[in-house]
Amino acid sequence: MDKKKLLLLAVALMIAVGTAFGARTLFLGSATPAADAATAAEQLPMVLVAKQALPVGTIITSDMLTLQPWPKELLREAYFVQTPEAPVDLASMNGRVVRFAVTAGEPVTQGALVAPGDRGFLAAALSPGMRAVTIPVSDSTAVSGFVFPGDRIDLVLTQIIQGEDGPELKASETIVRNLRVRATDQSTEATKDENGKTLASEDISLITVEATPRLAEKITVAQSIGTVSISLRSLADSEGDVDAALASGEIKVPAGLTPAEERAYLQRMQAKPVDGKPTFVTGGDVSRFQRSTMPSQYNKERAAAPARPAAPQREPERESKPARQAAAPASKPEPEKPPRPVVRISGGREAVIEF
Repeated sequence: MDKKKLLLLAVALMIAVGTAFGARTLFLGSATPAADAATAAEQLPMVLVAKQALPVGTIITSDMLTLQPWPKELLREAYFVQTPEAPVDLASMNGRVVRFAVTAGEPVTQGALVAPGDRGFLAAALSPGMRAVTIPVSDSTAVSGFVFPGDRIDLVLTQIIQGEDGPELKASETIVRNLRVRATDQSTEATKDENGKTLASEDISLITVEATPRLAEKITVAQSIGTVSISLRSLADSEGDVDAALASGEIKVPAGLTPAEERAYLQRMQAKPVDGKPTFVTGGDVSRFQRSTMPSQYNKERAAAPARPAAPQREPERESKPARQAAAPASKPEPEKPPRPVVRISGGREAVIEF
């Protein structure tokens, strides 16, 4: 073989060996920083972070939050930090309400979430534009304690209307529908036993509901008129009311909404209290010995006041007899009616039968 060829072959072999050695060194050298980065990530503290945007009033579920490594120099005392001594339980965040808005990927501060029973929880849990109204109740007017926070109820007003033209009128009417219960007495969550089953509240004296400002005024006035009772609603009634309102045209879905936006709009309509369309029952509907008509109401002062004198009427002008005869149309003499048969009944009474 030629010397030049042998020399070229040797040079090519040396280049191949050098390239292989360089590639091996490169791969071995890159594995060490990756391992170092993984070790460093494991050493970083874990912080509770929002996986999605959390507007004010959002009720937290565990899938909205996650634990994420966070640089030590950026830690704050208000963060939820995972430590071996104090681990962060995501399940314990369920039911808390967002007080301050949190963006996606931002650490959640302890002041941004309010737990049930904490100060400010009810104000944070209220929907925008709504008010909290408290209604005094008893066992007989609050479904024997089977009303819990989150339930939907109707309010029934029972009153007695006095009258001077007969017995008083007893009546009950449904004044507001589909109110959301926010709290019973001082608790914003249902009481549970050791097995996690919900217990009926005993001796409930107050129920706090969520209402619009106008409905809050209406409920307050109703408490001064008569007795306000609670009527527990079925979970399916709200959806049925919305379907009926859509069919009648009372609710119109805005055009251009995506299916997800339309579902969210209908859910807001289902959660909205219903004012109007009152139904009522009077004592006459329950017992035939009770009246069913409204007693006449009048102002005694107006009745006692002297009546106004009637305006003097003008005496019609007299016409001459020939003029009246000319103006009056000629009338035909009426035919004589045949005598009506008379039936005599014992006791001296008479009955006339006309044919």
